Amino acid sequence: MRLRPGRREPGAEGEPTGDADAPMIPDAAALRARVVVRRREFAVDIALDVAPGETVAVMGRSGAGKSTLLGALAGLTPLDEGEIVLDGRVLDRAPRVRTAPMQRGIVLLGQDARLFPHLTARENVAFGPRAAGVAASLARSSADEWLARVGLPGAGDRRPAQLSGGEQQRVAVARALAAEPRVVLLDEPLVALDAVTASEIRAMLRERLAGVTTIAVTHDAVDAAALADRLLIVERGRVSQAGPVREVLAAPTTAVAAAIAGLERVVGVARCGGWESAGLRLESTDAPSLALAARDGVPLAAVFRSADVRLGKGCPATVQRLEPTPTGVRVVTDRVVAEVSSSEATAIRPGDVVLVRVAPDRVRFVAAS
Repeated sequence: MRLRPGRREPGAEGEPTGDADAPMIPDAAALRARVVVRRREFAVDIALDVAPGETVAVMGRSGAGKSTLLGALAGLTPLDEGEIVLDGRVLDRAPRVRTAPMQRGIVLLGQDARLFPHLTARENVAFGPRAAGVAASLARSSADEWLARVGLPGAGDRRPAQLSGGEQQRVAVARALAAEPRVVLLDEPLVALDAVTASEIRAMLRERLAGVTTIAVTHDAVDAAALADRLLIVERGRVSQAGPVREVLAAPTTAVAAAIAGLERVVGVARCGGWESAGLRLESTDAPSLALAARDGVPLAAVFRSADVRLGKGCPATVQRLEPTPTGVRVVTDRVVAEVSSSEATAIRPGDVVLVRVAPDRVRFVAAS
């Protein structure tokens, strides 16, 4: 069992080393669910099996069904089919069983901190425990402990209007954990923050959610890698790829997964000991990973970083647009994206035909789907 705020572990002499008055959250819960919600464009149909204390990241394009999934788990969106089970307790089972959001032991933390504007930070954090019947003095004391743990010691008397956006999100995290949730749902809580603040909150979340069963929806692969154990890629309401975070990001099997990972992906087939795609060919002798990839005729995707794409001597590609970056220019073509220096892009214009190439040892091959 992993220690969390307030747990006590015997020291070398048998004395407790933790703070007996610190706030506590329950042991982590196991979550199993099949969420089916029919929408106008498609049906969201996602199965989840989350181990106690595990963090699962969910990524995909906007509108793919990620927030619908969280809404169903939180009890805000009714199921059309399926069920949600938390530690053996059936929360939802369509169409007959439905547990109210406040009775689930599941909290949802979104992009907006949604603090009560008329309450102080302390009273916001104490709200959940007080609503559960905890004495006011104990709830407020616990709230001050949680505020200190999320990096806001002494901020208890300040109201939301007196806090920055990052500070409000810290209070929201404290409020969520003070409610002693069985599961925490994160719906892109960092998206509205500047890069520096987001990095600070991300580190704080990683520390405070350790051992807490968590499902985190994000558009940022950095969030997934920093916070999660596993990653689900969702496309049009279905899971298209799942696995350990770094494995999924390193070997994306769909175009959406590749875009999320920041990788280029070109689909072709294994043929005659090599790989072919629209007039391109790569021999297995040049790409060691290809030799073991697949037999003839099997679809394969070549995966590589846009930073490894070079201009000159290679395959023709038509420039679609140029995108300035902090370190240079992204040259977006009808084949791949190349990241080049500003000087390399000086004479390039949309509509130009350029030659692109990638060193074979920079290419990995994965099954195409």
